Amino acid sequence: MDTIKKIRDKAKSNQKIIALPEYNDRRVAEAAKIIEAEGIAKVLLLTPDRINPHDKERYIEEFYQIRKSKGVDMDSVRKLFDDPLYYAAMLTREGKVDGFVAGACHTTADVCRAAIHCVGIDSELSIASSCFIMVVPNCSFGDEGTFIFADCGVVPEPNARQLACIALTSAELCERVLNFMPRIAMLSYSTKGSAKGKSVDKIQEALKLLKEMAPNLLSDGEFQVDTAIVPEVAKIKYPDSPVGGRANILIFPNLEAGNIAYKIVERLARARAIGPLLMGLKRPCSDLSRGCSVEDVVDCVAVTAIRA
Repeated sequence: MDTIKKIRDKAKSNQKIIALPEYNDRRVAEAAKIIEAEGIAKVLLLTPDRINPHDKERYIEEFYQIRKSKGVDMDSVRKLFDDPLYYAAMLTREGKVDGFVAGACHTTADVCRAAIHCVGIDSELSIASSCFIMVVPNCSFGDEGTFIFADCGVVPEPNARQLACIALTSAELCERVLNFMPRIAMLSYSTKGSAKGKSVDKIQEALKLLKEMAPNLLSDGEFQVDTAIVPEVAKIKYPDSPVGGRANILIFPNLEAGNIAYKIVERLARARAIGPLLMGLKRPCSDLSRGCSVEDVVDCVAVTAIRA
């Protein structure tokens, strides 16, 4: 797939250091070998011998200071740092590595907590979210079958402002990683008022806020998905839209819709799903599906390196 090759080639020019805490997962260990062999990034596979005891103690104390106001005690913090995940997140916070990738044997909630509590949320956005780069074979929609789907992994019921922020960060990732012009569709079961409901109202408000935040972005909605990606349908349902039929970023109304959609496309269309890529944080990090392949790990590292 050309998109995958372009991502890997772009990562090679950056040569960033990406931490992989799940050293005991076979897929991650194999991916690390491929990444190093192909020169995609510099990998820090956090085997026990690569964890500096002095740094670990320092990170434990620093994390305790960060979280003690939330009622976290030192014993609980020490237990967290028995897992290299938190060491990787603190390395990223400090800038000793450029990002981290985990999730092969951790839940999304585990990875997100480590990322949010250690790396921190960008104060301008005040929301962490996620997206997937979806590469669909033999597909003429999007950018020759390439899309960004968001949010599919983090925010269960985003409000209008959160949806606007999710769209904004997805557009930034689209430009930085894929070099595509973002064309954002805010998805719904309605197209431009064809149906009513609280969800429709929320999408309309989100689009309004997005246009205020980024007036130069190509964005439109609310759209049913066929209006968003199929030119022939867009001509019938809403012919005057600059996005209709051409969207390459699909913003879902809630986590349920986004998660179901990406898994259906991944399995039925045999698409590559890179992510969940965590957005809205101070430094780049990425989650993995626990059902990920070796290639998924490689591609997630490549995207994280580009974002760094």
